[in-house]
Amino acid sequence: NLLPTGEGSDSVLLSYIHLPLMLWCLYGLIFTDYATKNRLKWINYLRYNGDLAILTAVILIAGGILTAVTIGLFSTIDLNIENFYMKNIAIIGLISAPIVATYIVRNFPEMTDKIAPVIAGIFSPLVLITLVIYLIFVILTGKDPYSDRDFLIMFNTMLAGVMAIIVFSVIGTSAKKRNRFNEWTLFMLSFLALIVDLVALSAILYRVGEFGFTPNRTAVLGSNLLIFVHLVLIMIHLFKVVRNEKEIKTVELTVARYLPIYAIWTLLVTFLFPLLFGGK
Repeated sequence: NLLPTGEGSDSVLLSYIHLPLMLWCLYGLIFTDYATKNRLKWINYLRYNGDLAILTAVILIAGGILTAVTIGLFSTIDLNIENFYMKNIAIIGLISAPIVATYIVRNFPEMTDKIAPVIAGIFSPLVLITLVIYLIFVILTGKDPYSDRDFLIMFNTMLAGVMAIIVFSVIGTSAKKRNRFNEWTLFMLSFLALIVDLVALSAILYRVGEFGFTPNRTAVLGSNLLIFVHLVLIMIHLFKVVRNEKEIKTVELTVARYLPIYAIWTLLVTFLFPLLFGGK
């Protein structure tokens, strides 16, 4: 309630966007019993989030299939229950999905422990192939993040998504036996993500130089710098892993050590940006 409330305020909007991320970090503190220096607990927190996301997605897909079948069955007897079903049943299912998933993850970990590594092993190569093809077509189509603001936004969104996939894939990979293919895949994925981040960084620096600092540009610049440093650290350790100099566990620890920095950044954007930029 202390934040400025001007209409069209980019800094306040950024604050609202980063607030869930800050709350996620706060929940991490509670989840780990405030053990800020216990990296293993933070790794378990990340693994829990990955398992939760996968299981929630499975439940939602199953719920979607059940919804389609139910509505279809009733339509065969000339009863249109779509509106009733969506308003009274589907909405409850949507809300309940993460709660049910949490219960399963916490009480039946042996189920998700087997699913997450498989999902990570499947999606990491697919994301790598998709990213390679995408970058090739970006070059062929002549898309320019320096002058196209919307493209730059999508570029950064893609980067954040790839970064999340790398993090959770590392956590998933380390939970099972060593897989050289997955290790090389993650290394190449982190290398490509680093290239994408460098392009995004240069584009946002160009826009800052041309048009000056704004809340949005500052937030994007700060986020890109954080991701850049994190990607460099992850890639270095993954390189040592593929060269048999270190184990994948070291990459896990690298991921966990960096989480407090993300937490500090979300705090800054959530509470200080509206004040620093005067609610603009």
